[in-house]
Amino acid sequence: MQLPRDFGASKSPSRSASRHRAGMGHSTICWRPSLSRCRWRTPGELALIFRSKQKNDRFDAQRIAKLLHLDEVPRVHVPSVEVRAWRGMIEHRRRLVDKRTRVKNALRAQLRSLGIKAPARRTLWSKAGIEWLEAQSLPTGLDRIKRGSLLAELGTLDEQIKIVERELNLMGKEDWRVLLLQTMPGVGPRTAEAAAAYIDAPERFGSNKSIGTYFGVIPSQDASAGKNRLGHITREGPATVRKMVTEAAWQAIRRSPRFKAFYERVMAGQKQRRATAIVATAHKMLRIMLSMLRSRQPWRDESAPAAVCPPDASVNDIETARAHRRIRGADSSWAGA
Repeated sequence: MQLPRDFGASKSPSRSASRHRAGMGHSTICWRPSLSRCRWRTPGELALIFRSKQKNDRFDAQRIAKLLHLDEVPRVHVPSVEVRAWRGMIEHRRRLVDKRTRVKNALRAQLRSLGIKAPARRTLWSKAGIEWLEAQSLPTGLDRIKRGSLLAELGTLDEQIKIVERELNLMGKEDWRVLLLQTMPGVGPRTAEAAAAYIDAPERFGSNKSIGTYFGVIPSQDASAGKNRLGHITREGPATVRKMVTEAAWQAIRRSPRFKAFYERVMAGQKQRRATAIVATAHKMLRIMLSMLRSRQPWRDESAPAAVCPPDASVNDIETARAHRRIRGADSSWAGA
C-alpha cells in the first residue's frame, strides 16, 4: 500500500480507516505516528459497502467516514512486527512440510507404477529405507533420473525443515505461552506455537466462545421459522491452526479421559459422527487454550489444585512435564501465587 505524499505533513493527529488486506501491518507502522486512531475494516463485515449496488472509491470513502464517525467500524487486530514474522515462519514450515509430503507421494506413485512393493510407510523414509530406494533397479534411465531428482528434493526439504524447526524451538523455549499450552494433553511444540502466535493477545476476544468463530471451527447456521439448520464448519481464520489442533485432538482423546469422554458423548455411538466429534473436541481445546492464556494456569486434571503463573514468571517456572500433565502443587516455585 502506497501512502500519499503529503500524508503526515499535518502536525495534528488524525483518524483513518482502511480495508483489511495484505500489507496492513506495515502500513499501520508507517501511519501510526500521524494517527490518533487507526482502524482496519473487513469488507465482508460492512454490509453498507459490501452489498451496495453503487460501489466506487469515492462513495466507499464517504460511507467509511460516516461509520467511523459513528464508531461502527469493526476492529481488526494488527499484530506486531515480531508476531507477524513468527506467524510467517510457522506458515513457511507448513508449506515446506506440504512440499515434502508431495515428494513422498510422487516417489510412492513411481514405485507403484513400476510394480515395486514399497516397505511400510514409516520405514521407507528412514535411512535404511532411503538406501533401499536408491538400490532399486529401475527399467529405464528416465525412471532413474526421476527417482534421483525426487530423492534430492526430499533431502533438501528435510534440511530446510530442520533449520526452520530449530529456530522455532529456540523461540518456543523462551515464550511462556508456548510452554504453558504444551501442558495440555496431545499438544506439542508445533501446535502450541501456532495457537500462541495467532491468538497473540487473549484480551482481544470478548469470550472464550468467540475463539471458535475466529478459527472457523463452528458450524454454519441457517435458522428461520423455528427451524435450525447446521452445516459444515465455516473454515474462517488461519487454516494452519485449525489443522494442527484437529490433529492434536486425536492425540488428546487417547491421552486424556476428559477429552475422550467429551468425544464419545458428541459421537453418541455413531461412527458417522466421528468427524463432527473430533472437530468439536478441537473447538473445546481452543477454548481451553484461550482460557489458559488468560488465567496463566497450566492444564490440570479435575482433582489437581489450582495454580497461577505470575506475569513476571520465567519460562523455567512453568511445569511442562508431559508424562503426568499435572502441576507440582505446593512445591512449585509459583504454585498458589
